[in-house]
Amino acid sequence: MAKKKKWSELSSGAKALVLVGAAIELVLTTVALKDLRSRTSDELRGPKWLWRLVSFVQPVGPIAYLLFGRRELD
Repeated sequence: MAKKKKWSELSSGAKALVLVGAAIELVLTTVALKDLRSRTSDELRGPKWLWRLVSFVQPVGPIAYLLFGRRELD
């Protein structure tokens, strides 16, 4: 198993990737939670409380909500 590196041991490219990844996760979670707040229960596939919890499972939770949790009503 590879030894974990400290932040100071990472290259500047690796640090940039970590920060970009964190920013993407933050944006996805924020978008998912804002969208979830604006929808009624009829516009969701499943309970709202469950999608709120799932949205905090990184990185798949917000993506799962945005792809599968919303229902478009006609």
